[in-house]
Amino acid sequence: MLTARHIRRPGPGQRKDVERETASPAARWTFRPARVLFEEAALDYEMGRRLWDLFTRREDPPAVETRLIPSHNRVTGLPGGTPAEAYREAKRTLVVGVRRGLDFAPCRPSADYQLPLVTSCPGLCEYCYLQTTLGRRPYVRIYVNIDEILAAAGRLVAAAGGERPVTFEGAAVGDPIPVEPLTGAVARAVAFFAGLPAGRFRFVTKFPSVEGLLALDHGGRTRARITVNTPEVIREHDHGTPGLETRLETVGWLASAGYPVGVMVAPVFVRGEWREDYRTLFERLRSALPPGTDLTVEVVTHRFTAAARRNIRERHPETRLPLGEEDRLLRQGQFGYLKYVYPPGLIAEVREHFAELTRRLLPGAVLEYCV
Repeated sequence: MLTARHIRRPGPGQRKDVERETASPAARWTFRPARVLFEEAALDYEMGRRLWDLFTRREDPPAVETRLIPSHNRVTGLPGGTPAEAYREAKRTLVVGVRRGLDFAPCRPSADYQLPLVTSCPGLCEYCYLQTTLGRRPYVRIYVNIDEILAAAGRLVAAAGGERPVTFEGAAVGDPIPVEPLTGAVARAVAFFAGLPAGRFRFVTKFPSVEGLLALDHGGRTRARITVNTPEVIREHDHGTPGLETRLETVGWLASAGYPVGVMVAPVFVRGEWREDYRTLFERLRSALPPGTDLTVEVVTHRFTAAARRNIRERHPETRLPLGEEDRLLRQGQFGYLKYVYPPGLIAEVREHFAELTRRLLPGAVLEYCV
């Protein structure tokens, strides 16, 4: 194993430029961590060694804080005196590790399986369901053994026998696009599934760092999706993420590159002039896409768990998220969490509205689900 004894930091005069600043949205939103922690085993992989070299040789801006840790699951010593400060510092931390568990979790209704390329993301969205699933470990984790992860996906596809395509979600527990310029993991997944007739890959993002995907031969087997919401929701709750205009521009780039694309409208808040607000959103979406785009629509209404509510109030003490129980029902999710959700009648109303918006404003698009 390559450990700290084998690694030497650059001496004077050994400068290596690792990035060029541009004014593009993608450059602005590419993740720039404050510190990078490397699981020692990650340095046995080419990606791990490359990233170590990248982050320890930076001089302009100065080298990022780096250190070795025994396991990507045990991260300690991060700064932050309050829960809010600790949360923000964790979101500025990149952990480079080896994904050992290759039994992939189910991912309904989006896909058959999760494809674990990344955990968490740099965004600070108040309502994120990862407030529950990641709990006290919201730092950004990437995995260097991408080939092993993809090989495991290939075995699942082979075991299914080819009766129908097997679909994998690359953004189930994090957004892989902010770190894509560092990892290239999504590009490798796109290329892998392009050569796998019975496999399908999909990912969803709020970020625009997709340049490395636009020229790939994807074979139509990757669906690239963007999470959208009304400008008011993004402004009030989606901290540290691009605005609607950048997101719509990104999905337009992907559609123009021939990808099947999609939009995930999430979370939908049933309040105020919500019908008109989402109609305006769909009108803007229609204008952003080239004619004939292969488009899907996914709709997720706002829901939360008791654990998420506690974490949200600690980390975002000024939040105006609707976290009361008076207009909610308690239901069990697919992983056993009890969630506060809108009652069935209200969800049916939302479903009817988005079905109408899709038919009228996005003809040819498929509304996959509304939950």
